[in-house]
Amino acid sequence: MYNKILVPLDGSDLSECALKHAVAIAQGCRVPEVVLLGVAEPVHHVYELSEEWRKTTEGKIKTETESYLARVAAALGKEGMAATVALEAGQPAEAILGYAKKSGVDLIVMSSHGKSGVTRWVMGSVSDRVLSHSEVPVLVVLPEDR
Repeated sequence: MYNKILVPLDGSDLSECALKHAVAIAQGCRVPEVVLLGVAEPVHHVYELSEEWRKTTEGKIKTETESYLARVAAALGKEGMAATVALEAGQPAEAILGYAKKSGVDLIVMSSHGKSGVTRWVMGSVSDRVLSHSEVPVLVVLPEDR
């Protein structure tokens, strides 16, 4: 049924609540590949800062994101679940959708940060955008403490 599950992670505990669901599906359906995806957003600044500063900061974000994903993949490996990692640059929803399309993902499992009302209206919701525009099924997991 599924050959590749994508789990977008942003480093928060809330995003990681999707992991146990992805693992359960992967084990139950014998999915051969689970991909942990991090998105390094571009650095925007109001003040005139140097291009060198921007590149250095974006490099640090990329390195930290890769390190985080490797730690999560290693933790899953200790539980018997093999996972690969991927890193995309850009805006989160667009990067998730783009990666899913180009990589042949069959299912996206992600969490909703549970924003509602004005916060959701002002900030939008990555999970809403992915759910609305994805060409593959999306399982949106709500945080347990909601």
